Amino acid sequence: QVQLVESGGGLVQAGGSLRLSCAASGRTISIYAMGWFRQAPGKEREFVAAVSWSGINTYYANSVKGRFTISRDNAKNTVYLQMNSLKPEDTAVYYCASGTRRYYSGTDYYTESMYNYWGQGIQVTVSS
Repeated sequence: QVQLVESGGGLVQAGGSLRLSCAASGRTISIYAMGWFRQAPGKEREFVAAVSWSGINTYYANSVKGRFTISRDNAKNTVYLQMNSLKPEDTAVYYCASGTRRYYSGTDYYTESMYNYWGQGIQVTVSS
């Protein structure tokens, strides 16, 4: 059984930083693309960031580019999301997701349906 467990969320003031972790079990994630999505209250879930299976290629939503960094440690079966310069509009439940295969075209990384395993989500709240 595949499990993705997020940690590191919480309450932070605007301008602060948080580091989310996603630990996988039941699946060796090193051969899959991995992504982070988020859902704010009353809004659709949206893409935040993704990383290729090798860790070489990363992809970001325009709203977080330059502030967030996705990375992975395949030896630890873990993916990270470093979030800096947080804004109140970053407040959301953040979800880690594991891809369906190793090789993706560019647009695949941004597509929710290309991820078949999801974590339970973790709350990030940024106060103004």
